[in-house]
Amino acid sequence: MPTDPRGLRDDAPLLDAWLRFQEAAPTPFTIPGHKQRHDLVGDVVAGDVPLYAGLDTMKLTGGVLADAERRAARLWGADVCRFSTGGATHANQSVALAVADDGDTVVVSRTLHRSMLLGLVLAGLTPVWVRPEVDPATGLPLGVAPDAVRRALEAHPHARAVFVGDPSYVGTVGDVAGLADAAHEHDVPLVVDAAWAAHFGFHPDLPRHPLQLGADVMVTSAHKTLPAWSQAAIVLARTGRVDAARLEAGVEATATTSPAGAILASTDAARALLERDGEELLGAAIAANREARSRLRAVDGLAVLDGPGVDPLKLTVVLSRAGVDGNAVEQDLLDAGLPVESADRDVLVAVVSLADTPGTVAGLTDALVDSVERHRGPARAAVGPASYGVQPEAVVPPRQAFFSRSEHVPVTSAVGRTSAELVAPYPPGIPVLAPGERITDQALQALGHARLAGVRIAYAADPTLATLRVVVD
Repeated sequence: MPTDPRGLRDDAPLLDAWLRFQEAAPTPFTIPGHKQRHDLVGDVVAGDVPLYAGLDTMKLTGGVLADAERRAARLWGADVCRFSTGGATHANQSVALAVADDGDTVVVSRTLHRSMLLGLVLAGLTPVWVRPEVDPATGLPLGVAPDAVRRALEAHPHARAVFVGDPSYVGTVGDVAGLADAAHEHDVPLVVDAAWAAHFGFHPDLPRHPLQLGADVMVTSAHKTLPAWSQAAIVLARTGRVDAARLEAGVEATATTSPAGAILASTDAARALLERDGEELLGAAIAANREARSRLRAVDGLAVLDGPGVDPLKLTVVLSRAGVDGNAVEQDLLDAGLPVESADRDVLVAVVSLADTPGTVAGLTDALVDSVERHRGPARAAVGPASYGVQPEAVVPPRQAFFSRSEHVPVTSAVGRTSAELVAPYPPGIPVLAPGERITDQALQALGHARLAGVRIAYAADPTLATLRVVVD
């Protein structure tokens, strides 16, 4: 269903402010330095309007950002909402600063993104890891079991919060309501990195979003499944177990002082669109993805994640039984102008959003089926992403390791040493090694498998993994 974005402006104060700036065409004597000229570096700066002296006055007398955040809080049922122009990375790190004190312990799902682990470094928090259950048929993660959180909290009664990531990168959905119950039995907040779930709760076929299920804080990326600019994210919180002033301080401490107005305006516009037309747009996208899953399941050897425990808008295909190398399929799709979110040897992940149409999803499906048939080979066992099978061994808190003296050693000499760096296959950016953890044969084998599967090893000082940075003993 086509929509007119200008029709949203009455309910989207930041979008309205962005449009008014364009209509007024001022001659600014403020930053940004391009001064709205497109003849210097081209249209790459088109639409770049600052919040300060752009969407609002330099003194923020118009209050348009606060108005937009109040509307988002109301839509998601939160007490507090803050928009982020630094993605869920900024949002996660601001929450880490808000919910506990330096030196405190928190329970953390190992499926969380690197941004939260580095948030632990910033805040001086020590993680007690809980791991997701894994589907033995695909090697892919399911949710973290509420009983695993209960056991962790019973063993660490002074823990101050529980952090989980849900849904997973591949689209599996856990028992967030059960996790909230487990956290609240110990009177600590449940924080959910729901970066991939901005659309949850806005169509009857979708899971409810974390706040509806009892979570205390929800971080979500407006740019992942909603039509907002890259880096657009939202922090939503209920304040019964979370100090609103601490959260505000955490957001401001880690945010840029020059926020991009276009990102903020697109967040506001995406919220208004979701509120007005979300159910209809999402319904069409869900139907298109349902058809794609049905077609792909009919292809010999392909396994497609589906069912009540999977996001209806994620298209995750396991290729191993068809003997297909996902890297070859990805190249075919790139050649066809159809880039996907992630591909390695065994698993391909495509994101479908409310911006998709039956035609776009069908085109991807056609190309995917054709590529699979061209690249068939002998069936092999499924091996899930490296991040999920490694048992971390904490030696010192992440912050201590991050700031310790370090040295580079050959990877052959690294086993048994304490990692000073974060190493993660990307995507999805879930660590195999984190600062303060013992380097084990298991971790190195997992990273080696990821490289052989065609996954980029990210964040390591030496991306070839010939050496690792370790804490000086």
